[in-house]
Order: sequence, then C-alpha cells, then structure tokens
Amino acid sequence: MAIGRSPQSSSQTPDQGAARRPSRARGIPEATVARLPLYLRALTALSERSVPTVSSEELAAAAGVNSAKLRKDFSYLGSYGTRGVGYDVEYLVYQISRELGLTQDWPVVIVGIGNLGHALANYGGFASRGFRVAALLDADPNVVGSTAAGLPVRHMDELESIVESQHVSIGVITTPPGAAQQVCDRLVEAGVTSILNFAPTVLTVPDGVDVRKVDLSIELQILAFHEQRKAGEEPDRTESVLDRAPGPVRAAAAKLRRAAGGGNGKGRSGEPATKDQAEQSAKGKSAKGGEGELSAVMPA
Repeated sequence: MAIGRSPQSSSQTPDQGAARRPSRARGIPEATVARLPLYLRALTALSERSVPTVSSEELAAAAGVNSAKLRKDFSYLGSYGTRGVGYDVEYLVYQISRELGLTQDWPVVIVGIGNLGHALANYGGFASRGFRVAALLDADPNVVGSTAAGLPVRHMDELESIVESQHVSIGVITTPPGAAQQVCDRLVEAGVTSILNFAPTVLTVPDGVDVRKVDLSIELQILAFHEQRKAGEEPDRTESVLDRAPGPVRAAAAKLRRAAGGGNGKGRSGEPATKDQAEQSAKGKSAKGGEGELSAVMPA
C-alpha cells in the first residue's frame, strides 16, 4: 500500500490548523482509532483511482460513517481539509498510516497453523499494510516442518528466540480454545505486547498488553438474530429457548441442572414444571447464584 507523499511535498502542510490541534498528551479516543482503518481503506481505493481530493461527505459515505463524526475524528489528527476543496487524499493516506504506525515494518508471529492459521498466513493484505509474517508456530509434530505461504512451520519451543531475534511485538493466536491462554502467556513472557485472538475464549493478560478478539461464531449469531427479526419471526413463547438451541448448548444446560440438583427440569410430581414454577425456580436461582451461571449454557 502506498503511504502517500511526505508532508513536505503535499499542498496541505503538517502545520495547517496547528492552533486547533489537540495535545498529543490527550491522545486519540479508542472509538476514533477503531475508525481510522476504515478511512484508510476508503482513501487507499481513491488513491488507486488517482482521485486527488475528497469531501468529508464522500469519504464518510465510502467508510460507512457519519460525516460530522469523520470531521471530528480528523480533528484529532490536526487535519481540517480545505473549504470548497475537501481533503488531500494522498496526504490523508500518509497521515493516517503514520498515526496507525503503518509507516514501519511490524513482524508478526502466527501460533496455531490449522485451517485458519493457513488462511491468515496466505492473506496478502498483511504485507501491503505494513505487517510481515515473521514465523508460523505450532506444537503438533505432524504440522511442524510443513509449509504455509512459503514459510516453514516451526515448533513452539522456538517462540522465545524468534520473538527476540525478529523483534516481534504482535502475536496472532489461532489455536483451539483450550490452548489459547497458555500460548498467550508464553507470548507475553517472551515480550509480545499486542495479541490478536481468534480462539473462542477470553484471554487474561497483564497491564500493558493489548488484546483484540475476533470471534466469527459470535458475529454469525448476531447476524442470525437480525435475520430472524427481518423475517418477522418471533421465538415461540410456549417452548423453552433451550429446546431450540443447538445440541451442545442443550447438553451443557442439562449438565448444569444436574450439578445444581435440578433433575430433569420436571416438577416434584414428575410432570413438566408449569410456567409459574419455572419462573419461581429461576428467581430463586438468580438470587442465589447471580448471572454468572448463565454463561455456562452459552455457546463458545
């Protein structure tokens, strides 16, 4: 990805709007940081089409955000555009790339070379955005020694030496959930301070370590919710939500009930519990156990 010309060669100099530029000590809000890659993607597409300038309204539409929000976000960068002209596309590409740290090389290690790990290793977008896959790591002897994207898969025992020699600060975890925390701990101990987690589990990290979580199953479940609402379907109130849940969820719920002494969900007489009995039971459990138990019946 071209990062655009330097500020000195741009018609819009870095000092433009300096009096209104927020102090670096104040930082940039996380919500703004999360939108910067969206702006960069839209600007890069414009740059590839040799579009010299773009209005805030046009760029906001391309990035899928509100134009007022875009102007506010850019004010944190000290970029205010030119009235009647808009924003210089190449300069904004440079400015956002610099703010995101994409004007330098970022070595990345990917741990867990299954199907997803292979796909990420072959993703061409890494190199074009300033990220270099420094190493692929796995603990499975059947995987170690194979290649992906032209790189050999190395054993986890080499993690520490790779992080040190390649100056790696970003790790990508694509392992099964049961191994993710252990891998995370090793990455942190080796000196990695930023982690992208694809494993369907929550990682615990010390202060100073940033984790971004990508859970495809959660995103699909959210889309399923919206699809159901768009189709005008409402859950059947006469049946339990768990009755329509996937098999693993129902099994987890049954296990939880047995552990809590709830039997098979029927009343004392052996007949199915009435709605009032179920609600009363739920209230009693909520008062005793709080909401923490509910996560046990949710899919990973």
